[in-house]
Amino acid sequence: MYKALWEGGVQSSDVIAAIDAAISDGVDVLSISFGLNEIQLYEDPVAIATFAAMEKAMEKGVFVSTSAGNDGPDITTLHNGTPWVITVAAGTTDRDFHGTLTLGNGKKITGSSRYIGTFSTDNVPIVFMGLCDNVTELEILKRKFVVCEDKNGTSIADQVNNLDAANVFGAVLISNVSDTYYSRNSFATIIVDPINGEIVKAYIKRYYNSTSSASMSFMKTGFDVKPAPTVDSYSSRGPSFSCPFVLKPDITAPGTSILAAWPTNVPVLQLNAHKFFSKFNIESGTSMACPHVAGVAALIKGAHHDWSPAAIRSAIMTTSDIFDNTNEQIKEIDTGYIATPFALGAGHINPNRALDPGLVYDVGVKDYVNLLCALDYSQQNITTITRSSSNDCSKPSLDLNYPSFIAFFDGGNSSSSTVQEFHRTVTNVGEGQTTYVASITPIEGFHVSVIPNKLVFKEKNEKLSYKLRIEVSNMTKYVNIGSLTWMDVKHVVRSPIVVTTIYVM
Repeated sequence: MYKALWEGGVQSSDVIAAIDAAISDGVDVLSISFGLNEIQLYEDPVAIATFAAMEKAMEKGVFVSTSAGNDGPDITTLHNGTPWVITVAAGTTDRDFHGTLTLGNGKKITGSSRYIGTFSTDNVPIVFMGLCDNVTELEILKRKFVVCEDKNGTSIADQVNNLDAANVFGAVLISNVSDTYYSRNSFATIIVDPINGEIVKAYIKRYYNSTSSASMSFMKTGFDVKPAPTVDSYSSRGPSFSCPFVLKPDITAPGTSILAAWPTNVPVLQLNAHKFFSKFNIESGTSMACPHVAGVAALIKGAHHDWSPAAIRSAIMTTSDIFDNTNEQIKEIDTGYIATPFALGAGHINPNRALDPGLVYDVGVKDYVNLLCALDYSQQNITTITRSSSNDCSKPSLDLNYPSFIAFFDGGNSSSSTVQEFHRTVTNVGEGQTTYVASITPIEGFHVSVIPNKLVFKEKNEKLSYKLRIEVSNMTKYVNIGSLTWMDVKHVVRSPIVVTTIYVM
């Protein structure tokens, strides 16, 4: 572990020095749960250090996993949109810590809770207080359960602060927020989703807040939670501010309510005057998701010592899952809509499949330099990143050999280009001869084709190329998604495609 952040604030020199030290020590995998908002690559210490730290990190084969940030669900909030690292979004799991609210009519509602106190009181009056934004009104509700409604996913933190300041007896929070951090309070707390929240509100309304009552019970772990995984609301969304021409994030991994190591001198929780210490804590964030991917990368690197960081990233992305445990496409937890690659990346990580991807998209140092040249950076800016003054910009290209695609079209300009083409080269890492056939998930309003649509490999490690062509026919939406999948008798190699009018540079 390398310390880079200090009480005095974030210094780029400290971040670069820490990554330099790790690479100098010969690490194989770096997990970096840190990122900065709206920063160009030549100003980003993570981008600079991971590209060229003492010796070029990629030439030493160092795999770098980074967190996407916790500023979601708005678009273009992504951290670490760096093309030479893997950028990890956060998802939920099929396990949860449960609390049960039993209404006076016998109806039991299960929600999320990390309340650890003892609680045995029954028939407590329960009242609905809307946004719970008035501490004075909350203070008079002694010995009652207070029900608050989080309308947009952003007010729940303020609600918890208000409830704590009012010293309430207990609370029910109606919210799509799945992070159980907000239920870890000194007062009994259960978070329920909006559907169950309507049941609670209807019960209270029926009895006009006068005779409505409830009880709570805790300390239960829930399994086989459905649907799971979902992309959590806090996970930052793409496209990348620093390099929108590479689709980010890359992958989603478990990030919500994760059991993680914790310093023993810092309390995991304080209830009134009582401090609780542990070697482990339950935390949520893309900082929890990022190490999951680093661990999977280490497993792949152990099985395939000669694979480059780009090949490992490709294996993780192209073998990821896009369906949840209800056999539906993975959704965003806050909206219930199908998660786009701006939220999900290529999919949710599948470690077993990633060990045998069939094909990989490899990228070399020169390819990244060509990309930097195409971003219209000055030579000084490029040198800042590469730490080399001999950068060859004779072949600039935004078309990186990446296992995903993003195409920008100007939907309001009839004279703008209506066709975009991408060139890719894949390496056969399977066993011997095989034939892959292309399958395209249609994108409404576009004609997508691949040439050739069949790749015949004669041997392992052989490289073959193809071209993906996207042509506008009738663009009606800001974000349009599809996919390209290469299949042989054993492998399914999937790449997401995004066609959009969103442009951030």
